Amino acid sequence: MMRLLLAAAGVALLACVALAQGDGPPAEPLPPGQRIDRLVVEKGNHRLLAYRNGALVREYPVGIGSGGLGPKRWEGDLHTPEGRYTIDRRHRSRAYLRFLHVSYPNREDRARYRQLRADGVVPEGAGIGSAIGIHGQPQMAPGLAGALGLNWTAGCIAVRDAAILDLYRAVVPDARLEITP
Repeated sequence: MMRLLLAAAGVALLACVALAQGDGPPAEPLPPGQRIDRLVVEKGNHRLLAYRNGALVREYPVGIGSGGLGPKRWEGDLHTPEGRYTIDRRHRSRAYLRFLHVSYPNREDRARYRQLRADGVVPEGAGIGSAIGIHGQPQMAPGLAGALGLNWTAGCIAVRDAAILDLYRAVVPDARLEITP
């Protein structure tokens, strides 16, 4: 009985936090033909800003890596990278609906990783990491682990399913992406 009460309290807390973080109803879809050429993810503010020709088009709440703030250092550290990247490819995803692949690692990420490895900080067998992207909610448990405004991913950037469908349609090939602390 106590486990059931604790589980119910946990779900209620998660729902309250999600609502407090602005995880309300999705915005209207972007107009047909809308294009986005630049994305900025503000990790500390849990938001993604989408731009076209320098003008803000839309803002989306996000979930980020459960490692919290700070740059990605190696595979499995649960951090979302920080730096300048591009959206270099995209695909449908059974796990997360749609996936916009981030061009991680960049030159700075590789230099940081080499230094950490030389300093003996990187765990044995850990690579630099890969498969970082912007994706939708977990399709096996929508809304549960996918609360926005929280740090829950393994390093990716998560948005609502409606948002990833918008972004998947609107983000141009090789769109610029900046991820800030």
